[in-house]
Amino acid sequence: MTLTRRAMMAATASFAAFVPLAGSAQGGPAIHVLKDPNCGCCTAWIEILKENGFTVTTERSFGTLLIQHKLENGITQNMTSCHTGEVEGYMIEGHVPVADIRKLLAERPDAVGLAVPGMPYGSPGMGPEDEREAYDVFLIRKDGSTEVFTSYEAA
Repeated sequence: MTLTRRAMMAATASFAAFVPLAGSAQGGPAIHVLKDPNCGCCTAWIEILKENGFTVTTERSFGTLLIQHKLENGITQNMTSCHTGEVEGYMIEGHVPVADIRKLLAERPDAVGLAVPGMPYGSPGMGPEDEREAYDVFLIRKDGSTEVFTSYEAA
């Protein structure tokens, strides 16, 4: 079979028409993440988001600038972790699972966002889930109060 110029152009046009649909089929929201560029666990969490259809942009941030950003956006000191994301007006602090981010976006509570304080082993980006320690995902209210949004038992 000989590939003609006309057949090649038709194939290219078909592919070009499909590409935008492939990107939108993911359906994931855009999330912007501030992180220390040397942090491997932050990068692992970002990869998990991408694998689950999120569009992720990152910004380098260090020490007191990152802490200041967290505090200015309603994340109290006892809720902090290593990286901070923002998605559709909500703050996402630390190694929050994708399912919880999706639940937050579906329910749309009047809140600052979600946090997994510290860096619990086995949370997304922090080691294998089948070896995880127990941890909670907290909903941070706009008045600074928190409540457990989801609990994960030890594996």
